[in-house]
Amino acid sequence: MKEEKIIVPANGYFMLFIFLVLFFGSIATIIALKTPWPGITIFLSLIMAFGFVMVQPNGSRVLLLFGKYVGTIKKNGYYWVNPFYTKKKISLRASNFDSERLKVNDKLGNPVMISTILVWRVQNTYKAAFDVDNYENFVRVQTDAAVRKLASMYPYDNFADEGHAEDITLRSSVNEVSNALEKEIDERLSIAGIEVLEARIGYLAYAQEIANAMLKRQQATAIVAARHKIVEGAVSMVEMAIEELNKNDVVDLDEERKAAMVSNLMVVLCGDKDASPVVNTGTLSH
Repeated sequence: MKEEKIIVPANGYFMLFIFLVLFFGSIATIIALKTPWPGITIFLSLIMAFGFVMVQPNGSRVLLLFGKYVGTIKKNGYYWVNPFYTKKKISLRASNFDSERLKVNDKLGNPVMISTILVWRVQNTYKAAFDVDNYENFVRVQTDAAVRKLASMYPYDNFADEGHAEDITLRSSVNEVSNALEKEIDERLSIAGIEVLEARIGYLAYAQEIANAMLKRQQATAIVAARHKIVEGAVSMVEMAIEELNKNDVVDLDEERKAAMVSNLMVVLCGDKDASPVVNTGTLSH
């Protein structure tokens, strides 16, 4: 048998009543009749006591008879089974696993530190008990392997200036990366009968040896983007100023004076410091 088999054993409370009747009835018989033969019934009732098993909510017991799989009890309650059954306990509760921070290389070869948070539970008790040696250790090892593979598939961040622009990155594409990670881990853990409820990146950062350099690079990229926005706005404002001056005939500027005005406006609008005005009391030519 290679599939999970759900069974519901005998009611434990009814068998407990039979056990008490046999055990104490045999003792009473020995006392009353002064004969040792009811001792056999006492011995059998004691063996019978090893068959009682309790299953808590979201718990299970895998039953074996001399190495042969008999079935799994998943319904919570108090039961009685064959006293010679080996009863292996497997929890069906959701478990949380926070992996260690791993140093891996992203798609561009940059070393990054990454960890994952995984929520999982056992779905198939047969696979968890017999298809892998230790299903809890299997979850840890396969999760680390999946995280390493995922990190190598995507870059940490977008670097369009070097021609490595990517739509999906580890830092910005949280939902896409989490879905890819969940799918990868689920495929790996299915052999052990494990169901993945949630998987997401818990920690992500550049490795220490390149963290400072990458921080400066990000700051430089932000400064360049801000400057680009400032220049774009300044050009729009200069164009508007020249159009309004020409439209209202405020002043007649030749090309040289127009170029000087544009230069002055661009300096004022794009400078990172407040401009110091200079009052010209002469003519425009001086």
